[in-house]
Amino acid sequence: MMDRIKLVSALVLVAAGITGFYYYADQALLYRVLGLLAIMGVAIALAVSTQLGMTTVNYGRGAVLEARKSVWPTRRETTQTTLIVIVMVIIIGLLLWLFDTLLLWAVELLTRKGS
Repeated sequence: MMDRIKLVSALVLVAAGITGFYYYADQALLYRVLGLLAIMGVAIALAVSTQLGMTTVNYGRGAVLEARKSVWPTRRETTQTTLIVIVMVIIIGLLLWLFDTLLLWAVELLTRKGS
């Protein structure tokens, strides 16, 4: 129950921060942005103190760890893969053009529009 109260309070803070940002439009933009960032920081800290917030933070940390384990291709591998894709697109394009031409020829032959 306390977690729900914290999450609702965080949402209310976010709404109040956004409302205040636009309500005080006559003030300097710097002060409005700093105030909004401060309120958002408090709201995030409040949300992270809940069980759902901690679960989300742990999930994010796990995602970063998994991303660090990724092996990225070298420049040579990327170039080779790109060239293979370009060649295959050209080959498939030519095959589709040939197939389309043959179908056009067959339809013209069947409908006698070619002569």
